[in-house]
Amino acid sequence: MNIQIHHYLPGRIRLHYDRLQYSSRQAILATTLIAVQEGVLDIDVNTKIGSFLIYFDESVLSKNDLISLFKALTGKYLEDKQLLDRIKDIPESESIFGLIAETFAVHYLKKWFLPVPIKNFLLAIHLLPRIFRAFYSCLTEDLFNTDLLDATALTVSFLTGDYQTASNINMLLGLGEDIEEVTKQRSYDNLAQQLLSMDDQVQKVEGNSEETVSVSSVKKGDMVVFRAGNQILADGIVHHGEGLVNQASITGESLPVEKKEGAPVFAGTIVEEGEIYVVVQFTGNETKVNNIIRMIDNSQNLKAAAQKRSEDFAQKIVPFNFLLTGLTWFITKDIKKTVSTLMVDYSCALKLSAPISVLSAMREAAESGISIKGGKYLEAVAEADTIIFDKTGTLTYASPTVNKIYAFEGYTEEKVLTLAACLEEHFPHPLGRAVVNAATQKNLIHPELHTKVDYIVAHGIASTLGGKKTCIGSAHFIFDDEGIPVSGEAREIKEKEVQTGNSLLYLSYDGKLVGIIGIGDPVRSDAKNAVENLKKLGISQTIMITGDTEGAARKIADQTGIDKYHAQALPEDKVHFVEEEKRNRHKVVMIGDGINDAPALSAADIGISIDGASPIAGDTADINLSHDGLQSLVTVRKLGRGLLERMYFNERTIIGVNSFLLAGGVLGLISPTLAAILHNTTTIGISLSSMRPILPEGGIE
Repeated sequence: MNIQIHHYLPGRIRLHYDRLQYSSRQAILATTLIAVQEGVLDIDVNTKIGSFLIYFDESVLSKNDLISLFKALTGKYLEDKQLLDRIKDIPESESIFGLIAETFAVHYLKKWFLPVPIKNFLLAIHLLPRIFRAFYSCLTEDLFNTDLLDATALTVSFLTGDYQTASNINMLLGLGEDIEEVTKQRSYDNLAQQLLSMDDQVQKVEGNSEETVSVSSVKKGDMVVFRAGNQILADGIVHHGEGLVNQASITGESLPVEKKEGAPVFAGTIVEEGEIYVVVQFTGNETKVNNIIRMIDNSQNLKAAAQKRSEDFAQKIVPFNFLLTGLTWFITKDIKKTVSTLMVDYSCALKLSAPISVLSAMREAAESGISIKGGKYLEAVAEADTIIFDKTGTLTYASPTVNKIYAFEGYTEEKVLTLAACLEEHFPHPLGRAVVNAATQKNLIHPELHTKVDYIVAHGIASTLGGKKTCIGSAHFIFDDEGIPVSGEAREIKEKEVQTGNSLLYLSYDGKLVGIIGIGDPVRSDAKNAVENLKKLGISQTIMITGDTEGAARKIADQTGIDKYHAQALPEDKVHFVEEEKRNRHKVVMIGDGINDAPALSAADIGISIDGASPIAGDTADINLSHDGLQSLVTVRKLGRGLLERMYFNERTIIGVNSFLLAGGVLGLISPTLAAILHNTTTIGISLSSMRPILPEGGIE
């Protein structure tokens, strides 16, 4: 894209572009693509004068870097039909007040300096598009609609010779539409920017080392690695490695596709098996722009029932405007009173304030790192009475820790832990990591004194230490497979620890049991408080479903205040429990994080995934929570209830104010021009008010 520097200060630059070379849509698309680049703090475009105003962090991005980013926007991006079709040509201004001042200035300059015949001719020309639009609306929508109301008022005023009223009303209608479009677009932009700030992490490969970096820092040509369970975050070509990739979200293929050297991969797909090293072709930001634009578009197709009700009511009430207009003319025969009733309707404000309220609530959620895929899900969370929790990774951290060590045969607890860590460090499964971390925290050194280590899947680890066989693993592995004698004390410990919810690792040396290690998954620090707050917010029952043991489930339920639980549940059992609650006429929220939670998330009225969830769970869920954990669930509940309250308040205000204006018009207290001013002012005021935050500062009280 060709641009010129118009003005520059450190951290602030204004660039001009040729409006004849680039359309408004292309300029707005360029704004969206530049906004996601690292170091760009804010960017605005003014399509009327052809300029970009950018604020940027010079410690991250230099002036020359910024210029290079614009020059990189070739036709490949700016002529992409799919992207451009999602961008609307909108009237741009530095501010709404600037737009108002400009509109009034142009209107009154024409009024003062143009001869009357020319003014009236231009007025007629300007009225024709509204009349044609009214005819089109009558053919494609309901016969009685707001476009017909506006066109009727303008036509009656013009034909009766009241050119000044017709001119003023036409100007005010145009101004109101411009401000409404800017207000709505601002809601879209704010939401998009908040969603773009929710950055993802990727493993970048340099030589023989890997580094976890923000996907926004990945450039074309970089190599990144994706492993089983990872979501692919950039388009690229497989350099080496093999894997099975689920491409259903992109291609609709039901089965995973094998990916080898030279095969293309796409952002948004998921590695189900294997490991692939990918050379990036399109960066995460470029692909994420598409996803976010698509999400915002889709969110408008997932309207809240309250929003749909407002819009339906707005449409149904239009015929009554015409009825009132007819009665006013029949009774008063006063054309000004009649036109005044045409200038006031309920439809505009109801149809505009509802989606802006929803978009603003979604933006506010995004500010807290919460991604919501549609307004109807916010409403559903507000109306839910049952929340079903997964346990591991949702109510707990899914980060096992060593809780207890038992030592036998003259061993100390430190010796047991040292020997266990010596074996477990070679195969870092979750329980093994817990053992190694515990040894590290106690500064226990475990030198490599053993021979080759063998890992027996789902059982344990075996090696030789000092010529003696050493094993660690499950009770089945130690006592059944290895034939280690089990003592009465070991049986008592097993029964006690299982009741507390701990998992057990057994350590043997030279045919004898020398240690037992109890490992538990600690409950999230915010879980109990979140459950209490949800109950205060009207949730009538909280349920936990887990595949874990009865003891582990009971322990977590007691610690968090969960009402009831189901233990040792399979994925299909989770779906069954969700559907059972729905059959009992409960509105159900399901919250989870794992692949095995995805079916239940889909079956619930609202599926919610927590931070760190598997890509499949995140894609299946209707709402994705942030790093704030379960407190984010409280935030979503408050946002949903606040959104409904705001929409109901807006409905009452719109109906009350516009009914007052209609009465004033019928009684002759309000002229058509004043009616138009007050009606549009009310519509714009309520729409701007709908952009205010719903929650108090800080989100969670």
